[in-house]
Amino acid sequence: MDNKLDLENIKGLKEEEASLRIKQEGYNELPSQKKKNIFIIFFEVVREPMLLLLIGCGLIYLVLGESNDALILLSFVFVVVGITFYQERKTERALEALRDLSSPRALVIRGGLQRRIAGREVVREDIIILREGDRVPADAVVLSSVNLSVNESLLTGEAMPVRKSEWDGSQKSKRPGGDDLPFVYSGTLVVQGRGVARVVSVGINTEMGKIGKSLRDIKEEDSLLKKETAKIVRNFSIAGIILCTLVTIIYGFTRGSWLHGVLSGLTLGMAMLPEEFPVVLIIFLTLGAWRMSKYQVLTRRTHAIETLGAATVLCTDKTGTLTLNTMRLTSLCVKGVNFDIDLKQTQALPENVHDLMEYAILASQKDPFDPIEREIKHVGESFLANSEHIHKNWHLVREYILSKQLLALSHVWESPDKKNYVIAAKGSPEAIADLCHFSQSQNKELMTCIEDMANRGLRILGVAKALFKKTDLPQAQHDFAFEFVGLLGFIDPVRLTVASSIKEAHQAGIKVIMITGDYPGTAVHIAKQIGLINPEQYITGLELEAMDHLQLRERIKTVNVFARVVPEQKLAIVNALKANNEIVAMTGDGVNDAAALKSANIGIAMGERGTDVAREASGLVLLNDDFSSIVHANRMGRRIFDNLKKAAAYILAVHVPIAGMSFLPVLLGLPIMLLPAHIAFLELIIDPACSTVFESSPEEKNIMNRPPRPLFESLFNKKSITFSLLQGLSILAVVFAVYIFALFIKKGDLEARTLAFSTLVFANIMLIITNLSWSQGFFKIIKSNNRALSFVVSGAMAALALVIYVPFLRNLFHFTFLHFDDIAITLFSGVVSLIWFEGLKKLKLKKISLK
Repeated sequence: MDNKLDLENIKGLKEEEASLRIKQEGYNELPSQKKKNIFIIFFEVVREPMLLLLIGCGLIYLVLGESNDALILLSFVFVVVGITFYQERKTERALEALRDLSSPRALVIRGGLQRRIAGREVVREDIIILREGDRVPADAVVLSSVNLSVNESLLTGEAMPVRKSEWDGSQKSKRPGGDDLPFVYSGTLVVQGRGVARVVSVGINTEMGKIGKSLRDIKEEDSLLKKETAKIVRNFSIAGIILCTLVTIIYGFTRGSWLHGVLSGLTLGMAMLPEEFPVVLIIFLTLGAWRMSKYQVLTRRTHAIETLGAATVLCTDKTGTLTLNTMRLTSLCVKGVNFDIDLKQTQALPENVHDLMEYAILASQKDPFDPIEREIKHVGESFLANSEHIHKNWHLVREYILSKQLLALSHVWESPDKKNYVIAAKGSPEAIADLCHFSQSQNKELMTCIEDMANRGLRILGVAKALFKKTDLPQAQHDFAFEFVGLLGFIDPVRLTVASSIKEAHQAGIKVIMITGDYPGTAVHIAKQIGLINPEQYITGLELEAMDHLQLRERIKTVNVFARVVPEQKLAIVNALKANNEIVAMTGDGVNDAAALKSANIGIAMGERGTDVAREASGLVLLNDDFSSIVHANRMGRRIFDNLKKAAAYILAVHVPIAGMSFLPVLLGLPIMLLPAHIAFLELIIDPACSTVFESSPEEKNIMNRPPRPLFESLFNKKSITFSLLQGLSILAVVFAVYIFALFIKKGDLEARTLAFSTLVFANIMLIITNLSWSQGFFKIIKSNNRALSFVVSGAMAALALVIYVPFLRNLFHFTFLHFDDIAITLFSGVVSLIWFEGLKKLKLKKISLK
């Protein structure tokens, strides 16, 4: 450590004082969320009406001695509870990630001695020593420094490091961002220089702690789909209880057997209970998460998948999301002439820019940590390797550091001739012009070049050189006779796939908004480059701060670029969009994005460059940070919801004949057709398996050429309910007709039941196939090479054959043997039950073709 930092006179806190502070103010860490134990999770899950009914039915069956049916029902309860418990343990770790990030190892001075301690043990008033590569352990004020620069992108989202100045004793703490502030912040990274600072805030009181607190206070909302399925489950459950009671009473009074009346009532209750809905939802979202992982999208919260398909707005951070979060040297300017750099090109650099790269390298560290200096070294050595412009054996004599008064630094090198010093300087163009004592005309010429580069979204550095006879070096950089060499232009490159992805998002009716902490000029340049709508209209953080909530809600309808915003304002933007009834997807990678990510309907974090905090606060994570993956995810979300609607329509339709065949025989005094084992066969084998068929069904062709579905679109609308009820009633009519006819011709109870049940199974298979697409015909669906469909159809047929032709199973299900002609009748009846719907589809396709 340089003696300029004056460490000898710093004693710091005594150990006793530090221990007392920890007792009084606590450790330097964020409080973690209280974890739920297994009993609390179980209690929360079983409060659902469907599960309460399942448990009740299972227990009653157990008392009545129907152990097989009881175990089948209760197994549903344990499966759902197990899945929920697993998901609970894998979510809500954002505060833990913040705590780990904000508690690195720290070098402190205590009792006059330097000590390396755990970051959580740092206390207020501690003196900390900062060096290149250190993570700042707490918010602190800089007492002394040498060329200190800190990367605050975790808090501001900006890739460029910011300079730090020394505290003058009166300045009050400010928010992160901007050069020459005397404050450093917990979790940020020292990229250049060194310094000594005094801690002013720890734990929850740091800037990172404030974000953690806001993150903790935000409560996640249930997705619309979850709310709707809960409502459907509740309504079905109420109807099931009413009908169950009614059947029990009718059976008891008309037939005199209350025990069998309870069994019949519970059978109808099972037929009415919509346990398929939560199971189908879990299957769809779980398999959807697996499919999305193929596009490098990790699903942390499964409900984000279906919500993403309805997204109307995508809010995206610029740095690290639209761009690569790295500074690339792309332009050189010497004597007013620009030269663009492409590392992939084979041609050499023009001779007139060799000096610029040579002195830019000399003005940087030999082994740089700063990303801009690393880029300068990389580009320079790529083009000038093995030339006289690379000086690896030169000796650095002195370094003139950058200051608030002069935003430039200089390196003094000893030349091989031992007679002269070679000085290389770099810094802001204005500071370099000042060092070179530019005239008014020279300044005007320089500004022309600067404006041209700035209009292209470039960050600009100037470079100068000087020779000095080998005598005592002056105290200030101004005493050298500098000669201006040229300008360096850096840019944070846009990801190659961003423009095409945004175009596809616009075609799908999704509004894309860029939110950045960068300057408006850079933001507008990027917005034009990636194809945002109205790129020249923007709102700055200061303008946003002056707006009330209603003004922001109105302006945000047309503005797609927000510049110079702070984390709290990102959250305000998301909330304003939600207030406008938009479904908001928010992407981000930094700590500063965490609150907005969690508040948005769908939070999408960057996996490679993103922080743990951003990932833990998000529902989705892009593993490869590829913006185009968001579009794939949106496509998948739309496909899932479409197929879920088809599955829901199927479930409603298939419950009509099942419930009808449980209720009508009791009402009309006929022999009972469906027993608990039959319901278990239909619901535990066919229904959940068929859900996988709908899930794997390919997307409709126009899925990304239509606007997002309305915010409150239901799984069931009048049209789908009408068709589902008509399908169910037509199947019920056919199955009941087969049952009545078999009884009428004296087939016997067992044979009538077997014929009716077989018809119901075949009709069920027909119902699956015809509902896979409402725009394609039956045979086209069959030829679609849907493996899940083939598996389910063959599995259902095989299971039906087993329960009919295996004596043990036939007796268990109370069936009888069926001959070939009987099977042909049931198969024909099952197909006839839905032939009308195929006719409707053909008429619809014919109308479309005529248009």
